[in-house]
Amino acid sequence: MKRGGKRSGAGRPKGSRQKITEEVLRTAAEAGETPLEYMLRVMRTCDNPDRSDRMAIAAAPYLHVKKTETTDSGGLVVNITPFEASVC
Repeated sequence: MKRGGKRSGAGRPKGSRQKITEEVLRTAAEAGETPLEYMLRVMRTCDNPDRSDRMAIAAAPYLHVKKTETTDSGGLVVNITPFEASVC
């Protein structure tokens, strides 16, 4: 019996999106704002804390860089902030 490797039909179908992504894109297009602007507006004005939290998590990578920490050979701790350009 063959084990491991790529299986046909496994995984998410190509072109499929999550429901929240579809909702964000549709509502943002109707309002004439970018998806990021929509996420920030919902995060700030929504009465549902769970939805506000999800929007904050979704918008964070576009607004903040991840900081990493490493130690050099002399024991000095160096903070490195990688720059990742993102297009919204």
